[in-house]
Amino acid sequence: MKKKPDTTLSPLYTYHEGMNWNPVEKVIFERRSIRVFKKKEVPDSLIKRILEAGRFAPSAGNCQPWKFVVIKDPQVIEQMERDTIRITRLLMWFIDYERGPVRRILLGTPVRLLTRLVPNMLHPIPFNLLQRIASGSVPVYHNAPVIILLLVDKRGVGTPSLDAGICGQNMVLAAHSLGLGTCWIGMITLLMKMKKWRKRFGVTYPFTLDDCLILGWPRGDYDGEIGREVQLVEWIREGSPQSKTTERQGE
Repeated sequence: MKKKPDTTLSPLYTYHEGMNWNPVEKVIFERRSIRVFKKKEVPDSLIKRILEAGRFAPSAGNCQPWKFVVIKDPQVIEQMERDTIRITRLLMWFIDYERGPVRRILLGTPVRLLTRLVPNMLHPIPFNLLQRIASGSVPVYHNAPVIILLLVDKRGVGTPSLDAGICGQNMVLAAHSLGLGTCWIGMITLLMKMKKWRKRFGVTYPFTLDDCLILGWPRGDYDGEIGREVQLVEWIREGSPQSKTTERQGE
């Protein structure tokens, strides 16, 4: 008979060689981005609990350079979806030079130059996503029942966007530990090109909005550890015969 895998979790605040994951590690390793949700309401009390996890995130100088906006109105989310798709289609009309030979001649060189200037935004992965959103084959907010906007206060100490990312990850992990699914949505930046939405959500100086979280009950079980690239980690240890050594993390 095949032996069942050991799913026992180790207690928190302890460590010994070879111990199983503890509950926090399990949430971190098995969390996955969710893009399919049930049509089931998420209670306000649960959302507030997740926001509290974000509120307690560390930040430079305990400055907490963020502000939360919670959207639960289906009509507002539907309007956000429509307007984001409209802007995406307009954007792709200018930069998608693969639509035909004439566009390839006129737009090919300028867009390739633009890609070099903003390689992160126009990397093949987000570019492909923009194409799919514009064609209507992929939704933007994935019909999630809740959207949490994470506004960043640019006046924050150090690197406010980094602090806000830590805050968001706190919320993501807390949500997963409570049975909810989440996904980061960077395409919210396109919606911020429209003044009416910036005004509606209070995205005026000193605040910016570059990411948001969608939230809901997952439709299906997507939990599970998935592969990650092996990382080369440099170690500098006392008494090492060399100034540093390199080890492969993840093997």
